[in-house]
Amino acid sequence: MDFFETIMFPFKWLVSVIMVGFHEGLSTIGLPEASGWTWTLSIIGLVLVIRAALIPVFVKQIKAQRGMQLLQPDLKKLQDKYKGKTDQLSRQAMAQEQMAMYKKHGTNPFSACLPMLIQMPFFFALFTVLSGISTASREGEGIGAMSHEQVVQFDQSSIFGAPLSAALLHGGVTNVAVVVLSILMILAMTASQFITQKQIMAKNMSEEAMASPFMRQQKMMLYILPIVFGVGGINFPIGVLIYWTTTNLWTMGQQFFVIRRMPTPGSPAAKALAERRAAKGLPALSILTGKKDDDADAAAAAAAVAQAKGQRIQPQRKNRKKK
Repeated sequence: MDFFETIMFPFKWLVSVIMVGFHEGLSTIGLPEASGWTWTLSIIGLVLVIRAALIPVFVKQIKAQRGMQLLQPDLKKLQDKYKGKTDQLSRQAMAQEQMAMYKKHGTNPFSACLPMLIQMPFFFALFTVLSGISTASREGEGIGAMSHEQVVQFDQSSIFGAPLSAALLHGGVTNVAVVVLSILMILAMTASQFITQKQIMAKNMSEEAMASPFMRQQKMMLYILPIVFGVGGINFPIGVLIYWTTTNLWTMGQQFFVIRRMPTPGSPAAKALAERRAAKGLPALSILTGKKDDDADAAAAAAAVAQAKGQRIQPQRKNRKKK
C-alpha cells in the first residue's frame, strides 16, 4: 500500500459505509438491490450527508468572505501605502500588516476554498472506489465496506443504459448511452459551478470588493475552474459525475438562499433585501448597512434617550415634613 492509498483508506471506508447504509435502507423499503437507481440514490445520499456535515464550515466561510469584502477599502489603502516599494523590507512589512489585519477581523483569503478542500478527499475516495469496481468484481473482492456481492451489483447496475462504473475516457466511447449521459452530466456539472460563482459576483459583492485586485483573480477562476472540471470529467465514472453534479446543485441552492436572506452589506442583493423589507414595512437589518449589532444597539439606545429628553418631565410631589 503506497502513501496515497494509506491516506485515502479511511475516506474510502467512510464513503463506502455511507453508500452501503443508504443502499440497504433503500432496499429495505422495496427498491431493487441491483438497480442502478438504488445505487444512484445512495450516491445522492452520500452527498447529502457530507454537505450537511459541512454546514458549520460553510457558515464560517460566509463570515470570512463577508469580512474579506468589508476589508477591501482598508486593503486598498495598505496597497497604496506600499505602492512602488519593491524592496524586501517593504514587502515583508506589507505582508505582516496584511496578516495582522486578517487576524484582527478573523478572516483570510483562503477561507473560500475551505469547503472544497474538505470535500476533495471524499471526492477522490469515491473516484477510487468506483474506478476499482470492475477489477474487484473480476477478482472476487470487496471494496471498503462493500461486500463482493454488492461490488458485483454495482458493476452490473446502470441508468439509461449507462453503467455507473463506466467512464467516457476508459472504454465508454463504445457505449452511446455512456457518451450521451457523460456529456450531459459534465455540462450540468460545469454550468452549475459557473452559475454559482457568477451569482455571487453579480449579486453578493460590494462595489469596493468588485474593484479590488483580489476580484480580478476571482474572475479568472470563474472561467478556469469550470473548464478544468469539464475536461477532467471525461475521466470520471458516471457515479462520480452524479456525485459532483449533485454537490454543485446543493452549493447553488445554498448560495441562492444566503444571497437572498443574508447578503453582503453594500451588495446589490443587500439593497434588494432592504427594498423588500421596506415594502413590507419592516425595519432595516444592521447586516444590510454593514454595522455591527453593538452599533445598532447603541443607536437605538441613543434614540430612546433623545425621545425621553423631548418629553415633558412631570414634577413629583414631595412629602411635606410633619410639624
